[in-house]
Amino acid sequence: MSDVAELVSRLVAIDSVNPDLIPGAAGEGAIASFVADWLARAGLDVTRDEPVPGRPNVVAVARGTGGGRSLMLNGHMDTVGVAGMNHPHTPEIVGDRLYGRGAYDMKGGLAAIMLAGAAAAQHRPRGDVIVTAVCDEEKGSIGTESVLKRWRADAAVITEPTGLAICIAHRGFVWLDIEVTGVAAHGSMPDLGVDAIAKMGTFLVQLERLNHRLRSRPSHPVLGPGSVHASLIDGGQELSSYPARCGVSIERRTVPGESPESVEAEVRRILRRLAARDPQFHASVTRGLAREPYAIAEDAPIVALLRREVATVLRHAPEIMGAPWWMDSALLAEAGIPTVICGPGGEGAHAVVEWVSLEQVEQCAAALTATARAFCS
Repeated sequence: MSDVAELVSRLVAIDSVNPDLIPGAAGEGAIASFVADWLARAGLDVTRDEPVPGRPNVVAVARGTGGGRSLMLNGHMDTVGVAGMNHPHTPEIVGDRLYGRGAYDMKGGLAAIMLAGAAAAQHRPRGDVIVTAVCDEEKGSIGTESVLKRWRADAAVITEPTGLAICIAHRGFVWLDIEVTGVAAHGSMPDLGVDAIAKMGTFLVQLERLNHRLRSRPSHPVLGPGSVHASLIDGGQELSSYPARCGVSIERRTVPGESPESVEAEVRRILRRLAARDPQFHASVTRGLAREPYAIAEDAPIVALLRREVATVLRHAPEIMGAPWWMDSALLAEAGIPTVICGPGGEGAHAVVEWVSLEQVEQCAAALTATARAFCS
């Protein structure tokens, strides 16, 4: 077994299901201990950082000789749950593919930054290479948020799986809760009741129209348009009563130029129009979790450099892409760190069958190693 295959296998074999997704799950403790020990043996200065008790990050620094730029390499240790999988933490290699929970999302990418960090500790460019193995990316990203309170870098690479394409943008999201209030009454007394569920229906019609308008707008060059959908709905108390309330939770996926404030405002405009037409329509909005979209210029120095080194490894120019999902790169950007995303390919993020290409893990590690040498020199 190659060094790359062995490392990815050992990472996949450790249960690191996020306990905020699956109550009682293992969390990142065991995998953090493995990553910290491995990186310490490779010669990096290792710090264990805990955003909350029992949810550790590992930050390992390959110290430079002095005077060079610093580069942060970021990957998450947590995974989603394993429902439906037969042997989620028993890695299986078939040809170039390594199967198991987290292999693709993103223990292959985690292995790549560990290998690149070890190479930096051996070759020692002028600037520091900072390996950040973080917790909780799959839920609230408290790991990267905590890292950014203490560590900074001149640029960063996140190795989320891209098939070695260069990802320069991703969508954000905003969660909103809408509650429509009616008047409870016996089902036999329609003159007394106001049906909150039926009133919510008029909002859902307008939400669908908003989604159509969003999808029809001029698209972002690599991300396409934003979108909105209704995710959860609840209401009513019994079959023989008019429902006094109905709630719906919606998700709005955003592109650069859209903000949580602008998203909330567009929903409030819909509610005001409905209330103006119908005196019995009463609704409120509560904004939940929101994450900003992200974009970096295609000709930014870290993008151009990584693209060159990936092209050298692949022997052809990598694709430039945008991702529809959110990533920790937006948090790094908010901290003033130019960030690009590039990681090994495979399939099965959050799926029952998940695998990563071992060849691409090795290629990713090689490209990151070369990027670190050039950027930090």
